[in-house]
Amino acid sequence: MKKYIITLLMGIIIGYFGYADTNLQITTQNVIPKYGKDSVKCITNISLYREFYKQWQKSKYKNEPAVIDAIGPWREVFFNCPRATQNAYIDGAKIYKYFISKEKDKVARTKLIDTLMMIYDQRIQYFGKRGYVLGRKGVDLYQLAPDKNNQAYEILKEAVDLEKNKSKTSVLIFYFRSTIKYVKQNNLDRSLIVDTYDKISNILDYNIKNPKLSEKYKNVQANIENEFSPYAGCEDLISIYSKKFKETPDDIELLKKISKKLNNSGCNDSELFFDVTKNLQRLEPTPESSYLMGKMLIQKEKYKEAVDYLIQATKLYDISDKKADAYYLLSNIYLKLKNYQKARSYAYEGLKNRPNDGHFYLTIGDIYASAAKNYGDNDLTKKVVYWAAVDKYIKAKNVDPSVKDDANKRIKAYSAAFPSIETIFFYNLKEGETYEIGSWINEKTTVRASK
Repeated sequence: MKKYIITLLMGIIIGYFGYADTNLQITTQNVIPKYGKDSVKCITNISLYREFYKQWQKSKYKNEPAVIDAIGPWREVFFNCPRATQNAYIDGAKIYKYFISKEKDKVARTKLIDTLMMIYDQRIQYFGKRGYVLGRKGVDLYQLAPDKNNQAYEILKEAVDLEKNKSKTSVLIFYFRSTIKYVKQNNLDRSLIVDTYDKISNILDYNIKNPKLSEKYKNVQANIENEFSPYAGCEDLISIYSKKFKETPDDIELLKKISKKLNNSGCNDSELFFDVTKNLQRLEPTPESSYLMGKMLIQKEKYKEAVDYLIQATKLYDISDKKADAYYLLSNIYLKLKNYQKARSYAYEGLKNRPNDGHFYLTIGDIYASAAKNYGDNDLTKKVVYWAAVDKYIKAKNVDPSVKDDANKRIKAYSAAFPSIETIFFYNLKEGETYEIGSWINEKTTVRASK
């Protein structure tokens, strides 16, 4: 029986080549009547093969005689009325994949796979949907013929390029796997893997936003992320993207892609990330890029350069919370530069945008504590600024419980720097009285002695 099946299937292959050659002009022009030259014979053969095919399906693909009986009339439909029904191609693909799974002979199996590919090609010729059908063709070729990965890769790539956001999950998975194999087999630059990953990621992100598809595409995303992980190290990414950046340093889309990938992979402390962000900010300034540039320049201790970017960020941002972040960095820059008045000024600007953020009050307290060393000219006035500092630390934890521990540490440390009770008495003051600190500080505080 098996020999009979193989002989018959080989006949289909040979028949296809003959048909394709002798009817090239006709099929190309697509003028074959829907039901062929003999419509009655065509409809009869459709009915016959479908009846045997259904029997095979009902048996859960165990009734082999039924599927063998289906092949004859199916072949007539395939060759003589190829435009009659798309089901002939869908059913034919399932039939061939069944026999491929049963075939042990390597040569015969290869012939069967070739015929399966022909079925997909003819389906596209007469029923279109090229991207969708190529996806199915590429997945089957990848799974059934590991030695034909280069061909599978090209098919799957074209399928995804055509289908874009409509690409099926199985196509995306095997497209990525075939890309990895393609790069390894052909000793290519691994940048192709990263580029394919980016392309697929965009499609996944699009479909994950759809509530009906979200879970399905999230599962695929996790799968692909796992397979990509060996190629997602900072060293690999930087090596790959550095070349592209040098070639087209002003390509905005490329800059955005590099920035996103490096940031998502935790490579945002690299020199490449800095250079990319700088170019992106120059070509298409946004509050985010301005803020990021300021933040990175702080890490490089280039404070004066950082100030320009952060001030630009405060002007570009239209969200109060974001403005506050930029003002916080500005305040701390000027604290480092010992420009205490500007440091406090930016801290208060931050509070205007985020009033209950205790970090700003901590910063103001730090500003006062740092300034205390240069304030006053006697044992009392050199220490009164610590009263104002502690006031701000108390305010910080009152408005923002999240900073309580940090505030308490500072309160304990700087309370020890208060004037002694003897010094307070010597300058005719009493604990609990109001005391006004002058100069730029200009704060009213409470007299307290060190403990």
